[in-house]
Amino acid sequence: MAENKVVLITGTRKGIGRALAEHYAGSGYHVVGCSRSPFEGRLANYRHCCLDVGDESAVKGMFSEIRKQEGRLDVLINNAGVASMNHSLLTPIATVNKIMETNFTGTFLFCREAARLMQLHRYGRIVNFATVAVPLKLEGEAVYAASKAAVISLTQILAREFADFGVTVNVIGPTPIKTDLIRGVSPDKLEALIQRQAIKRYGEVRDVTHVIDFFVQPASDFVTGQVIFLGGV
Repeated sequence: MAENKVVLITGTRKGIGRALAEHYAGSGYHVVGCSRSPFEGRLANYRHCCLDVGDESAVKGMFSEIRKQEGRLDVLINNAGVASMNHSLLTPIATVNKIMETNFTGTFLFCREAARLMQLHRYGRIVNFATVAVPLKLEGEAVYAASKAAVISLTQILAREFADFGVTVNVIGPTPIKTDLIRGVSPDKLEALIQRQAIKRYGEVRDVTHVIDFFVQPASDFVTGQVIFLGGV
């Protein structure tokens, strides 16, 4: 039962993150979300924090507040991410650092702090985000794909390190979904990517929530260290 369970979702201001916040708040969870900017509008069962996921002191401060106000954390969904589609020769180091800080360092910090809180109740579910750009080895996405490949490796090791705490750690790898993340990508490139999928269509938020629902349910206590790529990639 979702009643009284607490889920933390990163990157909830818009796109998939906001849809996940609405999904789990509507399912009876107490939802804590975060992003660099304020959350627009109101959502029942939802509390928002403004921070950069790569800022260790801010992340630790947020988890301290969750411990004080909620007393527990049952689910962490590391949705926050940034991308920069560009040829490696045209990619400045500032872009590399920002992508790694958000996608990898942020994921690591949230996993570490979540596990510290989850182990108090010997229960937890962590879901990290990768991308089909990793197995497809997409040109123009070297740094983005590398950051997500690092997340996959991190997840598979954390799954072993956290197993004794009753905490599972898994990965979902979405295909292109019509959000701001792919707004700057040419339609031709997106169509070529979709044609490499077994199921040739854009992903939808419901595809993502379905897999995450599977990962986070209590009955999935024997599923950890796994990666599910959508679309038959």
